Amino acid sequence: MPMSTPPGAALWRRLAALFYDLLVLVAIWMFAAALILLAFHGEVDVARQPALYHFVLQATLLLLSGLYFVVSWSKGGQTIGMRAWKVRILDNNGQPPRARQSLLRFVLALISLIGAFGFIWCLFDADRRAWHDVMAKTRMV
Repeated sequence: MPMSTPPGAALWRRLAALFYDLLVLVAIWMFAAALILLAFHGEVDVARQPALYHFVLQATLLLLSGLYFVVSWSKGGQTIGMRAWKVRILDNNGQPPRARQSLLRFVLALISLIGAFGFIWCLFDADRRAWHDVMAKTRMV
């Protein structure tokens, strides 16, 4: 790690920023779910959800989550939660990642959520990079 490179963000800061982002996402998800329910004419029985409704809902929530993170990371390197905790995503050149790199990071971060393995990785990485940061060639500082 060059001297001019700031140290990687600690795991607790990553998780705090993620918690804030989840609050934003829950609001977005609730609005989207309401619109989808309206599209199904409000006739969805919660106990017996139609397969199409379930698929459309899950796909929409995943797409909106991806858009939130990918656009935020590629436009300034920060989400709302990351701004609050003063952390950002940078590529190897010290710039916010491009859209393709941000999309790769998002997909890999979903895999990192399995057992939290990818996030725990940063506790053992010398530069505090999570597994998805290593693979996407990004870092959170």
